[in-house]
This record gives sequence, structure tokens and C-alpha cells, in this order.
Amino acid sequence: MTVDIRVVRAGQMYRYYLRETVVGDGRRPARTPLRVAQEQAGVPVGRWMGRGLAALGLTPGEEVTESQLRNLFGERGRHPDADRIEADRLAQGDSPKKAFKAGALGRRVTVTGVDFVFRPQPTIYLLWALGDEETRRVIEAAHEYAIERVLEWIEDEVAVIRYGKDGIYRVRPPGGLVAARFRHYEARSGRPLLHDHLLLSVKGQRLDGKWGSIHTTALHENTVAASALYNEIVAAEVCEALGLATEPRTVTPGRRPVMEIAGVPHELIRWTARRSDQIAACLAELEHEYVTAVDDDGELKFLPVVSERARAKMNQIAARKTRPPKQKTQPLAQLRAWWKASAILTSKVAADVINSLLEHARAAAAAIRARVTAVVDVALAAVDVTATVFVMNEGGRFHRRHLLAEARRHLALVLRGRRRDPGLDEEIVATAISTHCLDISEPTTTIGLLADYRLYTARWDLADLPARPRPPTPVPDPDRHPPADPGEPAALRPPGQDAGEWEIPRIPLQYDRAVLAGAVVREKLRTTTAVRGRAYDDVAHQQAAMPEQLLAPEPADPEHDDQEQEPGRREALDLTALRALRESRTDVEALDLTAERLRHLGEVFTAAADRARTTMNRYARRDDAETPHPVREDDQQAHRPQEPGPHRGREAGH
Repeated sequence: MTVDIRVVRAGQMYRYYLRETVVGDGRRPARTPLRVAQEQAGVPVGRWMGRGLAALGLTPGEEVTESQLRNLFGERGRHPDADRIEADRLAQGDSPKKAFKAGALGRRVTVTGVDFVFRPQPTIYLLWALGDEETRRVIEAAHEYAIERVLEWIEDEVAVIRYGKDGIYRVRPPGGLVAARFRHYEARSGRPLLHDHLLLSVKGQRLDGKWGSIHTTALHENTVAASALYNEIVAAEVCEALGLATEPRTVTPGRRPVMEIAGVPHELIRWTARRSDQIAACLAELEHEYVTAVDDDGELKFLPVVSERARAKMNQIAARKTRPPKQKTQPLAQLRAWWKASAILTSKVAADVINSLLEHARAAAAAIRARVTAVVDVALAAVDVTATVFVMNEGGRFHRRHLLAEARRHLALVLRGRRRDPGLDEEIVATAISTHCLDISEPTTTIGLLADYRLYTARWDLADLPARPRPPTPVPDPDRHPPADPGEPAALRPPGQDAGEWEIPRIPLQYDRAVLAGAVVREKLRTTTAVRGRAYDDVAHQQAAMPEQLLAPEPADPEHDDQEQEPGRREALDLTALRALRESRTDVEALDLTAERLRHLGEVFTAAADRARTTMNRYARRDDAETPHPVREDDQQAHRPQEPGPHRGREAGH
């Protein structure tokens, strides 16, 4: 995600934010005024944001002072100008207690706010760091506009004030929220990283004029949807203003592709990824220790494979262990000159490419927009969104916010940097809920009746996907490298490496299954419903760079559907084109594939899917023989109608 969230407590405001965050993550000298420290650090002053400023007598864009921050976030939720209000009341003859109460915003709280950190994708802030002044201003304006839009969405759709006994009453803050924004320019490693800290106050005013506290749990629950909205808006604004386009790039095999600006070399991203390399090296060591750890009896302490949950925890440990100390901040002009020189010398990218990075990106965008048609089909989007969310969530149960986040990711993938009509993401979610989702909510509390907390699952069955665990793979030879491609022999282990250093067994990632699920359901609906036509062909074409989309076989001919395939030995497959597509990181490279090679790749993936299904059926029959249980005739059908029930997701094996 490109939007992070953490809770701000009253004590943290003094220990961390007022000393470091407000001055660009540098160390603020003792007894130095805030404005002077910000000028010395070369970072802009903080700015107020949010519709709730009107109730406090503040103006959006106004400078944030140290006393205002201390009152609102450090003094347990007081008015930003509480010092002035209290002094005025004392001058009017009020008692100190009454004057102090006049500067309060409701009850005092311990959690005074949340810190949202917004940062664009690496290719965007690389253009910002290495481009000219006009490019920098355009990207910063798009960055600010995206933050404003996300804050408006939080004010209108997410933030709620709880009041009454046990917080049974909930109301949107009609006047909006109050936030302070601070801009930073670099990461801990010294590499460019444009990002803003948005300190959002938990104080909100109800309709009766009283001040209450925002429910922070709702903010945490919707962080993924907020991140997807920010990514979509900032990319669209940058691409429309500079004539660019986005493309999906696979960063980690098996995980969701990341939308980046086309034409920016991947080597430049690696140049900024010094921290990522350190974390990855530390993570590999932790994973090796995890799968080889034994107890006193010599038995494995953990699983012989690394699950996603275990890997996520180890990734956090690796990030903490490799976290460097903060460096002294420098002015932006000096940083930009140093970044360009460092990129030319150490990134292995030609100097002329770095000096004309925007022109290269525009050329790549022209190639993509000439070959890829951006067509949003709401019906097909609802299928993909529902299938992905159904598979990615444990037990096949999900909430509306999961659909909304996935719908925004889908739009970013399809539109490739173009702006969309307002409310299109909500339309996709509404279609998905009404057409493909089943409400399985069993509310036992008041919160279960709210629309945001309704529980859903998919209406259709994904029986065509393997629901059983994969058979265990043979133990590899510890003296041989795993083969790079199917059919290739295992290579000898390089000298100086221990067994397990090059590959740690992991549980297959869920995103591969989610993409396959969307393809299966989409093909079924394409042949049985009215969801077909030019929009479907355009969507299939624009996602042709993703090999997973080729897993969906062509629809069968109804007249010859009952004929069995003629037996015979399959023809040897040439994997040259397959390797080229898998190793390709950009749409520009993938679009060079001819139609014949794409057809051949489709046959390759179809054959692989057939072999996998045959192997799975063989293991299934072996399991059935050992543990008899009734089998229905339609167990192997791709889509079997299901009766509504509260445990629909678990019955499907997801």
C-alpha cells in the first residue's frame, strides 16, 4: 500500500512529531522555533486541511503553528487556539477553570489523532526527483489534489462519531474533519521519496454542536480502500497533465502487479530500493531459520513452508532490524542535484535516459495508448472484483470496503492513467453486490445492521478450481539448484551456498487463484449471459500482458461439446516465448508479441491447466479411496448452483 496509518497519542506528539516529523524527519535542535527549524531543514511549513476548520475559525491552507499542534494533538484534544481563547476569557473575568473549559473540544482523550502517510508510486516520485521544475510542480500538485480527494472521501463515507452508552449511536461529522499536512522529500536511506504526513484529529462536531471523537477503528478498516483511491487519482492526474500512461509491473511473482508509469526503467526503481534490498536479505535469513528450526527432540518447531502470515511478521522484523538512523535533512534543490548525479553514476541507466526521462515516458505512453483501448465494462468489472475478493479473503467472506478497494484497483488497471467518471467505483460495487454477492449477515449487535458491516460471500461456485490441497512435492536434492523452467534439469549447487539459501518453500499465494477465479467466472458468464461484445474483447486485449489472463480456455463449441479429445502424445512445447513474456516487466515489451505467439502461449497455459487438473483428479480419487464419502455427479462442473446459506464460502473450500 502507498498509504500507511498509525495512531497518534498525546505523549507521542512531544517525543516524536514536534521534534522530528514537523521538520522533515530530521532532528530539531533544542529551543529552536518551529518556523526556523523548518527553514533550516529546507522543508515547507505545515498546512491545515479539512472542512472542519470552519468550526474552529481556521482557513484551509493556513500555516500550522507549534502551539496549535500542541493544543490539538498534545494536550488531549483542545482547540488549536486554546491559549488565545483562555486568555480572552480570563481577561473578561472568568475563573481559570471556566476559561480552561472554554478552550476544550469535548472530553479529553488519550488518542488525539491518526497519522496518514501518503506517498506515490516509485516511478512517479522518480520523475519528480529527476525531472525539471515544471514536472516537479505538476507532480506535487497532483499529489496534493489526491490527498484532498481522499480526505473528502473519509469525511463523507468513513468517519463516524460514536456517542451514547457503549457508543451505540453513530453519526457522520456534518462539519467535516481537521487535519495538518507536513511534506517530506527523502527516505531514511537518502534516496528520493516524496511523501506527506497527514495528522488527522479525532475531534469532530455533531449536529447538536457538541464535540465527539472519531471512531479510529473505521479509519484503520478503510486504509486499503483509501490507498487504492489515492493511487488511482495521483496516477491519473500526473498522466493527464504530462501525457503519460501506466502499466502493470510484477514486483513479486504471485502477487498483485503494481501500476507504474510506463517508460521509467526498472533499474531506477532498484536504485531507490536500498532499504528493500536490505530487508529482502534479512528476510531470507529469517525464513531459512524458520524452516530449519528444531526443538530439543530434533523435530521441526514450525511448518516446513513459510505461510503468508508468517512471512508478513518476519518482514516486519526484518524492517526493524535493518532500519538506519535518520540523517540530517537538506534543501530540496541540493537534494535534486545530488540525486541526479548519484543516479547517473550508480543506477546503471544511461545519462541521456535520465536527463530525458519524461520524453522516454511519453514515448512509451504513446505506444501503449495506440495499442490498448481503455474500456470500462461495469458488468465484467463486477465479476473480476467479486471473484478476486472472494478468493483473497479467508473463508470467502468479505465486506463492502473490500469490494470498493478492489474496484478502484481494477479501474487503475483498465484505465492506464486516464481519469474516470465520478462514482464509477461505487457503481461497480453496487453491481457486484446485487448480482454476484449473497448477504450472509447474522447481526447480533447494532453495528451488524450498518451497510458498511454487512457480510457477503459469492453467489456462484468455483468448483472448477482445485479446492483440495496440492499434493506434497518431492524433497529436492540439496546439492542441486531448483530448475528455472519446466523441463530443464536441476543445476548443481554453487560453491559456498548451503542448502535452502536459494529457495525457501512457501505456500502458494492467493492472488494467482484469484486471477484464475475471475477468468473462469468471466468465461462462464460470457458464454451463458449477455456479458459479451467489444467491451469484453478490449478488456481481454489490454490485459494480455498478464500471463495469468491466458489461463482461461476458449469457450467450447456447443455442437461438439460432448466429444472427447483424441488421445495421443502432446507435442513438445517451445518455452522461448513464454520465458520472454514472463521476464518482461513492461507493457511496451509485451505488446511486441505477435498474435501467433500469443495464441501459442494460450495453448501452453491451457495444456498446463489440463495436466494440473488431471494430476489433481488422480490425487482426489486416491484420497476418496482411502476415505469414502458420497460424491455427486456434478462435482467437476465449473459452476454449480448453490442454495443460499451462511457458510457458503467454507463449503467451497476457500
